[in-house]
This record gives sequence, C-alpha cells and structure tokens, in this order.
Amino acid sequence: MTEHHHQPTRGEPRVAIVTCAELSDLDPDDRLLLAPLTGRGVPVTVAVWDDPAVDWAAYDLVVIRSPWDYALRRDEFVAWADTVPRLVNPADVVRWNTDKRYLGELSAAGVPTVPTGWVLPGESWEPPAPHGEYVVKPAVSAGSQDTGRYDLADPGHRELAAAHVRRLSLAGRVAMVQPYLTAVDTAGETALLYLAGPDGLRFSHAIRKGPMLTGPDVGVDGLYKAEDISARTATPDQLAVAERTLAAVPVGSERLLYARVDLIPGPDGSPVLVELELTEPSLFLGYADGAPDRLADAILTHLHHPH
Repeated sequence: MTEHHHQPTRGEPRVAIVTCAELSDLDPDDRLLLAPLTGRGVPVTVAVWDDPAVDWAAYDLVVIRSPWDYALRRDEFVAWADTVPRLVNPADVVRWNTDKRYLGELSAAGVPTVPTGWVLPGESWEPPAPHGEYVVKPAVSAGSQDTGRYDLADPGHRELAAAHVRRLSLAGRVAMVQPYLTAVDTAGETALLYLAGPDGLRFSHAIRKGPMLTGPDVGVDGLYKAEDISARTATPDQLAVAERTLAAVPVGSERLLYARVDLIPGPDGSPVLVELELTEPSLFLGYADGAPDRLADAILTHLHHPH
C-alpha cells in the first residue's frame, strides 16, 4: 500500500484506489486523480486488490482502477469484490462486466453490437467461410491480451485461428469470435467516457484509439499493449448509441462511478458497440481538460450520496 499524504483525522473520508502489484504506484493516467482528491480534502491510499493486509472495510469508498492482472483469476477477483463493503463500481457490476458475454445481453436489448460468436471450453469450432477478417479473444480479458486478428482467406491464418480457439479452450476459457470491423483501420475506435454526477452518469470526454490488431496472436509482454490515443469530439450518433447502451445495463447505470463505451463504425458506417467497460477501464484523464477534476467530483458524489 502507498499512502499519498498524511493520515486522516477524524471526520475525513478515506478513499482507496485499487490497483495490482505490477502497478503499485498506479498507472500514470490514474495518478492525475491524486492531486484533485487531495485538494478536496480526501486522503487517498493506493492498495493492491489481492494484498491480504488491506482492511477494505476501513475505507469510505474503494475505487477500482488498474487491477489488470485479474483476467486469469477472474473468479478470485469477483469473490474479492464481494467482500468489499463500499466498492465502485459495485461487485454485481464487476461480476456482470468481467465476462464479455454481457455483449449478448446488450444486443438482445436492442443495442447495436458487433456480431459475436461464443465457443465454450470443450466445444469444437471451425473457422467461418473463407472470406473476411475475424478477431479471436477470450471472454475474460484485459489490455488486449490473448487477442488476434485473422484473415480467413489465408489457409495459414485459418489454422492459426483454430489453434487460438483450441488454446483458449484447453485453458478452460470461453473464446469469442467477431468479424473484424475494417473501419477501425481508418476511423479508429472511439471511447466515450462517462462519470457520475449528482443526477447519474454524465458524458465527460471522448478519445480516439488507433488500430491495435495487426495479425495473429503472438503473445504480449506486460499487462497491456501500447495504444495510439488522441482526443476526439463525439458525434451525436455515437452519443446516442452510448446512451442507449448505458440505459440497457441490467445492473443499473445510476449506481456507476464511471463507464466507458467503446464504439467502431459498422459496415454501414453507423457506430456499433465493441465493449462496455465498467470494471477497470483506462479513463484517459490526461486527454481532456478538467477530466481529473470531474472524476474527483464524481468520487465526492459517491462519498456523500452512496448508491
């Protein structure tokens, strides 16, 4: 644990920021939050989620930020979340959102979503008809780990895609298979960031992520792949899909501290959901003026008006 300034006196709210051992002093983007919280009289402790010495009940609010090593220990992570009294986002949100099969629920609720097939451990899988590019990744993942892009017109790629699914299956992991949305190569991916306000989630800012998947999965060193990020102005169509997505969250978006809605143009150019990140998303605080202050204010809102 890292104490970022003085021990609190009686009456001061205590906030823990949750990370993993590899980022024990937080991701650089998350460190931008510390000064705004300190300036608002909120003592902050940075704590590692699986550190048995942490007394989570001692905090008025526990904020999940960068526990990015949980993907291979998801059951343990969800069980941990269940033990934390004042967690944001809450434990039932963590349970629902850490398995990407939530995309099926959102699609069924009418959210425009990238078509996704699921391969359960032990199921056989043959690549689709040999045309177009597809993405294979695990249903529980973080930081684009174990994710590959395959051109199914290429026999070698077809074999690699099948091997990727088998590798996930043998590890007891659910695989997801999606068509590669080629617009990401030019338009990129748009992430829309929402932060809590007194009346629920409010749009804060948006960023553009450049294309990351260049070919088959060859492994990644570290917790996440480097990203090409820049500020972006969200369009009315993107905002409309994001609002529709958040309205369809079955665990209730009004209880959220933050949300990130990741969109890519579909074949007809209209935005489709590729991921809804409610557990530990990068919030890209450094790409929008005032974003660290808005997150600090969102934390104060949850401190004063627990959901």
